[in-house]
Amino acid sequence: MDDVAEVAGVSRALVSLVMRQSPKVSDKRRAAVLEAADRLGYRPNLAARSLAERRSKTLGVVINDLHNTFFADVVDGIHDVADEHGYRLLLNTAWRTDADEQRAIEAFLEYRVDAVLVVGARAGHDVIRHASVATPLVSIGTPIPDVDVVVNDDQRGGELVVDYLTGLGHTDIVHIDGGVGGGAKRRRIGFAHAMATRNLPIRVLPGDYTERSGVDGVDLLIDSGEIPTAIFAANDLSAIAVIDRLGQSELRVPDDVSVVGYDNTSLAGLGHIGLTTVHQPRVEMGRVATLAALERIEGDRREAVRHVVSPELVVRSTTAPPRTVRRHSVKEQR
Repeated sequence: MDDVAEVAGVSRALVSLVMRQSPKVSDKRRAAVLEAADRLGYRPNLAARSLAERRSKTLGVVINDLHNTFFADVVDGIHDVADEHGYRLLLNTAWRTDADEQRAIEAFLEYRVDAVLVVGARAGHDVIRHASVATPLVSIGTPIPDVDVVVNDDQRGGELVVDYLTGLGHTDIVHIDGGVGGGAKRRRIGFAHAMATRNLPIRVLPGDYTERSGVDGVDLLIDSGEIPTAIFAANDLSAIAVIDRLGQSELRVPDDVSVVGYDNTSLAGLGHIGLTTVHQPRVEMGRVATLAALERIEGDRREAVRHVVSPELVVRSTTAPPRTVRRHSVKEQR
């Protein structure tokens, strides 16, 4: 800054005001400082500034899986609010592992970001709670006690799927699980509860919110020879893989098997996919989470908050009554 001040013919203090975008500087002097800074290739030292001001104006975002468009939509909401309030974003990925997620969080703590937002947390609750003591932290998609969270009512989402499919006449429904992914446990509970209340068999296959789990789930069903009339995948990514694998096996959707996903990502709405799915307001969840983080940073809130959004079923072309029900319907019409 001393070099910039000398070239611009102003004081070091005035250069500091310009770099902090203070309105107390005349347009003429601001232009002189910016021209000098550009000529010298000067950039403010944000690390030094954050030490002096005890604030970096930066938010760290940990994304569980870069391949899942659900997370991109949540980040859109985070960005909207961060930009409105003058904060920058740093992104890191957990690569779908607990250890990588913990390392990503620790890295942000070392960089002294003002808050951490973890999207789809899968690390242990103790890890997340410990980090939240060091800096404001919001979990998006995964409920964690004593931590600010923004979650979908995933149990209700699982129940909605069963309500809808049984309403169409399906009684043989398989759920491909989301493993330890955010919200997966509650979706599984909702599915099992809704099936149990109807005295229907509870069939759950292991999965992990990936395309691979969708493919493996269909392969298990084909190998067993027990193809259900409907499959409820724990997220859209897995559901789309289910549809693709069923097609490769010459099973038609929804004529032979109905398929339902979860998230209502942008892929689900594509015309040639038309996936029936459970909607989560992903952008809004990102916005609410960022506002919660800013309440911690710029306000005086100390108690953890829990924001729960309601799921909605979006019906498209991958679901229909099972074939036996359709046959009876045709006979009745005749």
